[in-house]
Amino acid sequence: MHALVALLPVLLFLATLMVLDSFKLVHVTAVLTTLAIGALAAFFCYALHIELADLGLEPAMLTRYVGPLTEETAKAVFVIYLVRFGRVGFLVDAAIQGFAVGTGFAVVENVLYLREMGDAPLSLWLVRGLGTAILHGATTAIFAIVSKTLRDRRHDRGWLIFVPGWIAAFGVHSAFNHLPLPAVLMTGLLMIVMPLLVLVVFERSERATRDWVVAGLDLDFEMLQLIQSEHFGSTRFSSYLQALRERFPGPVVADMFCLLRVELEVAIQAKAMLLARQAGVEVPVDDDLRASLEEIAYLNRTIGPTGRLALEPLQVTTHRDEWHRHLLRQARSQRQRSPS
Repeated sequence: MHALVALLPVLLFLATLMVLDSFKLVHVTAVLTTLAIGALAAFFCYALHIELADLGLEPAMLTRYVGPLTEETAKAVFVIYLVRFGRVGFLVDAAIQGFAVGTGFAVVENVLYLREMGDAPLSLWLVRGLGTAILHGATTAIFAIVSKTLRDRRHDRGWLIFVPGWIAAFGVHSAFNHLPLPAVLMTGLLMIVMPLLVLVVFERSERATRDWVVAGLDLDFEMLQLIQSEHFGSTRFSSYLQALRERFPGPVVADMFCLLRVELEVAIQAKAMLLARQAGVEVPVDDDLRASLEEIAYLNRTIGPTGRLALEPLQVTTHRDEWHRHLLRQARSQRQRSPS
C-alpha cells in the first residue's frame, strides 16, 4: 500500500496527459527515455545531497533552498536540450516531456525513501505520492511550458529564455518545502492547483495545435502548388528571390529556392501524419524521407546562416521545421523497428 500511494499517482497523471494528447506528439518510447533521464537526475541529486550533508550543510537549508535548486536544475537539463534542438514542437509535447522528467525523478526518489523508511506511517507516503511526486512532475512541466513559449515568441536559442521557467519551478518547489501549512493541507492544495494549472495550459495548447496543423497544412499545400506552378515567376516570392541575386551568387539563390520547396514537402508530410494520428490512423512515412532530409542538410550548409536569415521574410520556413524533421525521423525509426 505504501508503494502504491508513493508511486502510482504521478504515473497515472503522466498517463492521463499522454491519453489527452490527441495528436500523439510524444511516442511511448520517447516517454520511457525521458523517464530514465529523470531517474538518472534523481540518483545524481541523491548522491550530491548526501555529500553536502556530510560536509555539514544544515538540513533546513538543504531542504528549503539547496535541494530545490539542485533538483530543478538537474531536471531542467534534458528539457533545455529538447527545446534548444527542436525536439518539442508545441506546449503539449513540452508539457508531457517535462512532466515525464519529473515523474522519473519522483519515482526514484520515493523508491529510495521507501527503502530507508518503509515502516513510516501511511500519511507520509500520501504526502510524498500525492504531494512531492506531483510537485516534481508539475514544476518541470511548468519549466518546459514557459521555456517553449518564450522560444516560440523570440525564435532564438539564447539561454535567457530558460531563466523565467527555472525561477518559477524553483520558487514553487522551495515554497512547498517551507511548508507554511501542515503537510497534509499543503498536499491537498498542491493536488488541486498544480494538476489543474498543467491541464488548463495543456487543453489550450491542444486547441492551438489543432488549429495550427489544419490551417498550416492548407497553407503549405497552396504554397507548394504555387512554387511548382508556371505562375511562380510573377509572385512576390519570385521577386524577392530575384532581388537576392544582388547579394548572393546565382547558385546559392537556386539552392534557396530548392530549400523552400523541400521544407514545404517535409512540413506537409509531418502535418498530414499528425492529422492521421488524431483520426487513429498511422500513415507510413515516405520512403524518400531520408533523401529529403539529406538534401535539406546539404542546402542549409551551402546557403549558410546568412542565407537562411535572408529567407525569413518569405515566412515559408519556420522555427518548427527542425521539429518536423525530428517527428518524421522518429516515425521512420519506429516503422523500421516494428515487425512487418
